[in-house]
Amino acid sequence: MLVVGGVFMLFVDKWFNKPNLDQSVGWKRALKIGFWQCIAMIPGVSRSMATIVGGMTTKLTRKNAAEFSFFLAVPTMAAAGGYKLLKLMTDPTGVTMLQENLVTLLIGNVVAFIVALGAIKFFIEFLTRHGFKAFGYYRIIVGGIIIELLFSGVELNIL
Repeated sequence: MLVVGGVFMLFVDKWFNKPNLDQSVGWKRALKIGFWQCIAMIPGVSRSMATIVGGMTTKLTRKNAAEFSFFLAVPTMAAAGGYKLLKLMTDPTGVTMLQENLVTLLIGNVVAFIVALGAIKFFIEFLTRHGFKAFGYYRIIVGGIIIELLFSGVELNIL
């Protein structure tokens, strides 16, 4: 999927970059983009790329599609974090861990939030100026390396 997704990224602007004047995101457009997000359940498919392409198929600009993609990630990440927190709070060991590391967790979350804002700003500016080709080439190169390693007999187990 890395290689296939990379090849797709090389041509996505040619196929879908036809924005119209209406850049508002109502519930119908958001629902269509949300369905595109479901493609990310396929291993190796980027959630943000799927939603950006979904936005572009509904005639959003690259920039607006990317911004909406990141806004769409907020409830997903909040739900995942909330679920993880709930699981920790129902486990006595988890409650103890939370109590002992609360300050560290809070500082980590604040720093991660600030860094994420900077990364998102950089990504959207880069994407607006250069499109998806750099990401496509990256995926093709990494996918090719992984395929070569697999054919060479290297085991790629994640511990």
